[in-house]
Amino acid sequence: MSDEIPVQQNSPAPEIPLPQGEKKEGGNNSVVVKVGMVGDSQIGKTSLMVKYVEGSFDEDYIQTLGVNFMEKTIMIRNTGITFSIWDLGGQREFVNMLPLVCNDAVALLFMFDLSRKSTLNSVKEWYRQARGFNKTAIPFLIGTKYDQFATLSTEEQEEITNQARKYAKAMKASLVFCSTSHSINVQKLFKIVLSKVFNLKCTIARIEDIGAPILEY
Repeated sequence: MSDEIPVQQNSPAPEIPLPQGEKKEGGNNSVVVKVGMVGDSQIGKTSLMVKYVEGSFDEDYIQTLGVNFMEKTIMIRNTGITFSIWDLGGQREFVNMLPLVCNDAVALLFMFDLSRKSTLNSVKEWYRQARGFNKTAIPFLIGTKYDQFATLSTEEQEEITNQARKYAKAMKASLVFCSTSHSINVQKLFKIVLSKVFNLKCTIARIEDIGAPILEY
């Protein structure tokens, strides 16, 4: 799958702006984009990160003890963009490591399991705590395990989607439903993150129907 960001072609492609402190290497720009992932345990944060970075999905659940960290570099317009992805274990005893994940992040993914409403309710507290360490990162609300959500009744799907939309609106966040095991919206999520971080025109089609894998950004 292409890592190009779909952009409108009717105007010259803008240069990707370099954050302060970044420099050109060998004629190419080099940019690090730190992305923090927070949310309850066993919702699929690590799986999503591994799927995006390595392209694989392992059903064996590996509990994150503290903080996981992975990197993936993609080339866009002569710019090497390295996603530096930080994943915080969801158990409350790891909350003291929240600054490691949040500090200097340019995007924060607030994640929940679409098949467990309690994990969506927890987002409020994760958001409050994360914002204590980072008030400027661009927020994203990410619903995982869409494949399981798709088996719920229409009433349950509607209730969860409406609550997620309410939270996303309050957080001023993009809302994305994804499935790591079924490769739904994993690549698109990080393309949307890039477009938001660099203020690029993103032409990924929005998906807004109840029961569908939502893409609202």
